[in-house]
Amino acid sequence: MQDITEKAKKIKLVIFDIDGVLTTGALFIGDDGQEYKAFHSKDGHGLRMLQDSGVEVAIITGRTSNVVAHRAKDLGITRIYQGKREKLPAYEELIKETGLNHEQIAYVGDDVVDLPVMSKVGLAICVQDGHSFVKQHSHWITESNGGCGAGRDVCEMILEAQGNLHEMLQSYIKT
Repeated sequence: MQDITEKAKKIKLVIFDIDGVLTTGALFIGDDGQEYKAFHSKDGHGLRMLQDSGVEVAIITGRTSNVVAHRAKDLGITRIYQGKREKLPAYEELIKETGLNHEQIAYVGDDVVDLPVMSKVGLAICVQDGHSFVKQHSHWITESNGGCGAGRDVCEMILEAQGNLHEMLQSYIKT
């Protein structure tokens, strides 16, 4: 865990996949073609806490969905890359835009399409129910499944490593 803590201390940007990471991966599509996704509220609050600590959050996802755009807007996430079946070009664009180096970036994925980016970042994270091959190539695996608190696991692990979690949690009980 010491190695993970050292990696997490350096993180200034966390990139999240959507399907299977911030959702369970289930796709609900109506007869009219409208797509629906369920997001976990605890993940959302974790993302807000992470941003409040100064760590930026981005999304790179293979699918395109208005639901994702709405959720990202609600959470104040402005770096959103949708329709990116090949995620590496979006990652390279993020590197150019932010000026960050690989060690300062974490990526959270669940499937083999995430591996090209995961192999570049300083902290590669897989959700608990992610593909076994992806787990083998990850630095850390969440306790929770995708869409069921895995995002919060990531946020709190990084906040803890950077020394911000205790103070943030304590702020909720101060009167």
